[in-house]
Amino acid sequence: MIRFAPEGYPFIIISGLISVTVAVWPGPLYAVVPIITTAFMLYFFRDPERVVPDGKDIFVSPADGKIIVIRDVQEDRHLHVAAKQISIFMSPLNVHVNRAPCDGKVKSVRHNAGRFLAAYKDEASIRNENIEMVLESVYGDILVRQVAGFVARRAVCRVKEGYQLMQGERYGIIKFSSRLDVYLPKDAMIKVKLGDSVRAGETLLAQAHSEPK
Repeated sequence: MIRFAPEGYPFIIISGLISVTVAVWPGPLYAVVPIITTAFMLYFFRDPERVVPDGKDIFVSPADGKIIVIRDVQEDRHLHVAAKQISIFMSPLNVHVNRAPCDGKVKSVRHNAGRFLAAYKDEASIRNENIEMVLESVYGDILVRQVAGFVARRAVCRVKEGYQLMQGERYGIIKFSSRLDVYLPKDAMIKVKLGDSVRAGETLLAQAHSEPK
């Protein structure tokens, strides 16, 4: 059975009702565009099952899309440590459901108002509207930032402070094209490269180098 993200049902139902209404009057020929729109909504909000890879001390991709940033940074907004930043750009054709990169307890969830620049631009990471979630893990705190884009005007985080997330578990969605930034321990061994396509909950993103705390 095909699964859809619950946030998509209003879009699917409304576009479906418009398609039926237009098909009845003024006629089927006029319903082509609404039917295409409904088909796109069904495709966009699909939420397929994923199988987390076997492996010790691994981080999986929290989003579908293309790797656009891999770099060392000093993350001073939440983590206050040196970290590895990996950014993933999601096009409208990608699955937009986000998943936990590792097991962890939700330490904080913060919504930040902002602009809606194209998500692939570097400045979009901080200047765009976003939701920042900090996961308390055995390897230290992990920051995951859902970034709204030019088309995507809303990110949704389904979990709250204190929630225990399992690796690969669904925790949110960003509607339409968007971006996701994840900040891992500075000594994590990165297993992807720029331009790689990744799948949420399935692609091995990195492996922890140090022993769990």
